[in-house]
Amino acid sequence: MRHIFLFIIALVGLSSAHSQSGYYSQLNRDTLTIGNSLIERKFVWNKGNLITYSLTNKVSGHRWLNKAKSPDFQVSKDLKNMSNSSYTSKEIGETAIHPAYLETVVSFSLGTLDIKRVFRIYKDSPAIACDTYLKGKTDVVLDGKATNSADLKNIEFTDDMKSKQVTAVLDQIKLDGFHWQTKTVEFFDVTDWNNNLVFESKFIPYRKNSYKGNLLFAHNMENDNGFFFLKEAPSSNVQLAYNGYDFTTDFNHFVVTGLGMSEKDIKEDEWRKAYGCVIGVYRGSELNQLEALRSYQKNIRKLLSGRDEMVMMNTWGDRSQDSKVNEKFSLLEVERAAQLGITHFQIDDGWQVGKSPNSAVTKGSFKNIWDNPDYWKPDPQKYPNGLHSIVKRGKELGVEICLWFNPSVQHDYADWEKDAQAMIDLYNEYGIRTFKIDGLAIPTKESEINLRKLFDKVLEKTNNAVVFNLDATAGRRGGYHMLNEYGNIFLENRYTDWQNYYPYWTLRNLWQLSKYVPAEKLQIEFLNKWRNTEKYGKDIFAPANHSFEYLFATTMAGQPLAWFEGTGLPKEALTINKLINAYKKVQHDFHSGTILPVGDEPSGKSWTGFQSVKEGTGYFIFYRENTPNKVSAIKTWLPENVKVKCTPVLGNGKAMTKITGYNGTLEVELANVNDFVMYKYEIIK
Repeated sequence: MRHIFLFIIALVGLSSAHSQSGYYSQLNRDTLTIGNSLIERKFVWNKGNLITYSLTNKVSGHRWLNKAKSPDFQVSKDLKNMSNSSYTSKEIGETAIHPAYLETVVSFSLGTLDIKRVFRIYKDSPAIACDTYLKGKTDVVLDGKATNSADLKNIEFTDDMKSKQVTAVLDQIKLDGFHWQTKTVEFFDVTDWNNNLVFESKFIPYRKNSYKGNLLFAHNMENDNGFFFLKEAPSSNVQLAYNGYDFTTDFNHFVVTGLGMSEKDIKEDEWRKAYGCVIGVYRGSELNQLEALRSYQKNIRKLLSGRDEMVMMNTWGDRSQDSKVNEKFSLLEVERAAQLGITHFQIDDGWQVGKSPNSAVTKGSFKNIWDNPDYWKPDPQKYPNGLHSIVKRGKELGVEICLWFNPSVQHDYADWEKDAQAMIDLYNEYGIRTFKIDGLAIPTKESEINLRKLFDKVLEKTNNAVVFNLDATAGRRGGYHMLNEYGNIFLENRYTDWQNYYPYWTLRNLWQLSKYVPAEKLQIEFLNKWRNTEKYGKDIFAPANHSFEYLFATTMAGQPLAWFEGTGLPKEALTINKLINAYKKVQHDFHSGTILPVGDEPSGKSWTGFQSVKEGTGYFIFYRENTPNKVSAIKTWLPENVKVKCTPVLGNGKAMTKITGYNGTLEVELANVNDFVMYKYEIIK
């Protein structure tokens, strides 16, 4: 009855509102308005089954009217059997994970299906996110496959142009105009098998067509305004209940599809979350577009210098697996980590009592982990003092000890509470707060729900102190746009043993991803270049043909990962500590900007790099790969014809003051091949 009462209040002309400095939400008569100083979205209330009325960019002043007459969210053709409408709004306070935001909850029933849409808006971002929850039951099939355009009838009459309705729509908007330059971006993880992680598709929308990807950007050429949709879901090829596409466009009609759940996943007595969807606005250049996206992404999880910034060392990259892992080895590695300037030392698989399938000592299993209640305790044979001596020595040397952990995947993480408690116990006893999470599999909605419960419980019981390094190398996992609130992404396994580590390959993956994924949320590896040199032969791109400093420099835009045994390095490698220690002084300031790729795509023979964009200032990292050109005009994200003062911070470049050219190009010089420079820049008025 309360829900019905709230709906009646709105109808008779009274209003319900929540407003805080910086953002607001208001239900007045038949109109719901959500906004801040940058964006506003108005909806026709429609008994809670919202229909967008308008979308406004409050900076440019441009307002779009939505021409679609159907509800934004759709799971059924039944659009009339609505009841139990409700509206609430409240501010969610700041935590160590996220800044404060305004939450608006709109609920209604559609027959026997209950729907709850939870909108989030932050003060400093021109974007509004929406998380959708379902409960009850429905007979509608939610994971139907896409129709191939080649199978459609040829167009001779107006009726032939009518497209059949798409079910399972997360969000949609239909705007004026036909001159939309549109781009979708598809991502791939499973990096043990993929080395090409980003694919862009640029097109002008015509009749109804479908596209894969987590991102859609649409730019109107008539008024220079645009918007984006971000689908907060795993990479397209591993999504749940996937219908073969993520977006459809039909001239000026843009639709986000795919809930990430089938009708069988909906429970009568439990709210279950579909994939999220974000809409954002911008005006002007591609830089404005990407800054609008990044402003939202940076709000998902705060980047705290004392918790999230790291230069980590993990010994697994030298392929000894767990054969060396013990107390003596770990103490020696901590000593070497400190000599190198490393901030975090992570003990990978092998520290625990239980034996995994990757053990080089005894082949174990991840099945029925909790048949052994001591599985996730330090192996007393390897660590007779537990981890106390390692942690104590790490504290003395300024090196934080971290661990590898593989949750109990069987039965959709039915043992998630035990897994969570194991990590909580390690935190309470040893202060371990950074866990590499490996072996994930999210093949069902149940597994996704339980995995979130696991992470949430650990954060709750550790006062949000824990960081999860989420491995993206294999299996059905979270990808680049889901589970981002829990930590960073362990991007890839690369090994000199198998000759699949090339510095420019790693740099290219980071460079491509950094345009659409915050680089500071990616762990990027550099290896011991003195190992396995014979396997590379005369390959000019072999790791050995680069300085150790250059290998480290390729990781600096991300979170650097020393993927080797420190004790296996030659003495000459220790001089890298000067670079690492200098980098740590600027690491957080560099990462606090919007990091974007500059120059050409890394190829081994390019001039390439990154720019950290801040207000009137920022940083550059420029790389001269194995190219004979000592000087290059590099396209940046700076405006044209501005004077820029560049002060060297790291590497081998010289101070310079230059005026930018066409497309913000800067002329940069490095004397040697396979070299780099980091500049702090300032735009001089």
